[in-house]
Amino acid sequence: LKSGDKLLLRWAGEDVAVLEASSIWKPNKVVEAKEVYGTSSLEHPTVYSLIAEQGSFYVGGRLHGLSSPKFKYLVQTPAEVRKTLPEGKDVVAFQNRNPIHRAHFELLKCAQRDVADSTLLVHPTCGPTQPGDIDGIVRIDTYEALRKETEQEYPMFRWAYLPYSMKMAGPREAIQHMIIRKNFGATHFIIGRDMAGTKSTITGDDFYGAYDAQETGKKHSAELGVTVTHYENMVYVGPEEGYVQESEAKKQGKKVAKLSGTEFRRRLRGGEEIPEWFAFKSVVDILRKAGDKAFCA
Repeated sequence: LKSGDKLLLRWAGEDVAVLEASSIWKPNKVVEAKEVYGTSSLEHPTVYSLIAEQGSFYVGGRLHGLSSPKFKYLVQTPAEVRKTLPEGKDVVAFQNRNPIHRAHFELLKCAQRDVADSTLLVHPTCGPTQPGDIDGIVRIDTYEALRKETEQEYPMFRWAYLPYSMKMAGPREAIQHMIIRKNFGATHFIIGRDMAGTKSTITGDDFYGAYDAQETGKKHSAELGVTVTHYENMVYVGPEEGYVQESEAKKQGKKVAKLSGTEFRRRLRGGEEIPEWFAFKSVVDILRKAGDKAFCA
């Protein structure tokens, strides 16, 4: 391969673009990892992939598009998504990589109420993520079921899907997501606790602080033209009050009902009851039907 060569780029067996190579180089991946992920440790799963699994050389140059990649789910361009949004209204975007359970949905309701007369854009990433996560195609089935279940009561919600794989890069990835969502029409972006965070594959220690992504997002909010909205965890305190913010539950001395992700997956696989205060029945039914295929290897 040399400068001036043309490379055919393919996706799922389809020709999508031609890259006209103008620069070919061998990167210093240790430096790249440190600058992008804040660490060069191979205990970070994406750093390991970068250094141990990806190619040794990079190629850059002019890209000539042939056709859009075909996905197994509806993918809209930023312009297409913007056309679905009401003109003159703020748009609060929410990014996630998991099925939406009750606590997530309560957070979305809070965000939409707090930004007056706004539209809430649910915009999850649907590419491969970490082992044990729910597969993207299965997640889209859960999102579509939830969209249909809630669209009459919450007509101000919009749903779109992003063919992107989370890199688990912590604060820097939060900035990337703000830029992406601005292109899709967002004026506000929700950054939750430990967004795009990951743990050491050896010790289980966190690579980033729980609120690093929030603070970084707020620091660059004015520059990017996107307002960061952030919330505490929403917790369930019983059928009368439902979900409240975690600090409010502590302040009032409320007993919080809990169900860990590990316990949820155990019950899911074992066919045991999953309380409706924790998850939507429509979502649980789809995950159960998918079985072990629901989980990324």
